[in-house]
Amino acid sequence: MRTRSDPFSGLSAFLAAAEAGSFTSAAARLDVSPAAVSQAVKALEARLGTPLFIRTTRHVGLTEAGAALLARLSPAASEIIAAVEDAAGTGEPTGLLRLTVPRMAVPLIIEPVIPALRRAHPKIAVEVAVEDATVDLPGRGFDAGIRIGEYIERDMVAVRLTRDITWSVVASPAYLAEHGTPDVPEDLPMHQAVRYRFPRSGAVYRWEFERDGRAFSVDPSGSLIVNDSALLVSWACAGLGLAYVADIAVAAELGERKLVRVLEPFLPTTQGLFLYFPRRAQAQPKLRAFIDLAKQVLRPVQQEGKEQMRL
Repeated sequence: MRTRSDPFSGLSAFLAAAEAGSFTSAAARLDVSPAAVSQAVKALEARLGTPLFIRTTRHVGLTEAGAALLARLSPAASEIIAAVEDAAGTGEPTGLLRLTVPRMAVPLIIEPVIPALRRAHPKIAVEVAVEDATVDLPGRGFDAGIRIGEYIERDMVAVRLTRDITWSVVASPAYLAEHGTPDVPEDLPMHQAVRYRFPRSGAVYRWEFERDGRAFSVDPSGSLIVNDSALLVSWACAGLGLAYVADIAVAAELGERKLVRVLEPFLPTTQGLFLYFPRRAQAQPKLRAFIDLAKQVLRPVQQEGKEQMRL
């Protein structure tokens, strides 16, 4: 009698390599050697009779057949993982939750939510990477990220964490007393500004404004440029110049009068911060636990926005 092959053989290696874009990274996730991952994938390709990856010296990409297989396997794999975790821990979420967050989300979301998560679910380990640049979640091995809503890809699940953001031009009272207050955005070339450089593209941000329903931008003058939003706020508080920031990121400084708003009639409002993740990841108990705790801890600010989840 012919022995039937295991239909799941090689699928873990395939999923890990497809998500990481590298056999080496996949091997690290699975705690095996890169050679073992390569052999498992080759055996799977031989069994299916079609190549699943396009291999180069630095990267592996999916063929059309590989992409189609990944699209169908991912949701099922998430369900299997969730079922195993539930069975092993009687529903208690476990495992490492890896999050990528912008710096402004640290005091607003991470600092209040993670202690509550650890108290409620001590078996969940947490790793947080603080970076403002856009991140490829599967490629970097993250379970989820936090970003401003308008920068999140439409195929991601997004859960609102904060109210909408009103952008603000701020300065310290000492700076305004010495240099005066700009009345319109066109006054900015006569002022010093602390400017922000995007970490990924290297471009310096042009400040965005609105007038009579028309959007426009201004490239302010300034000899200080930084790619860290916390340092940008610190320098503005020190009186080194005007800064363009999200209002939710400087609420404390505004309340304490360390900073004051200027040019308010010209500032736009955009979507707030959202937790986002691939659709296939939403069944993971550790991620669901984070979402549930975040909703409880952040409920007052969530209720200010009607859109709780975008699918």
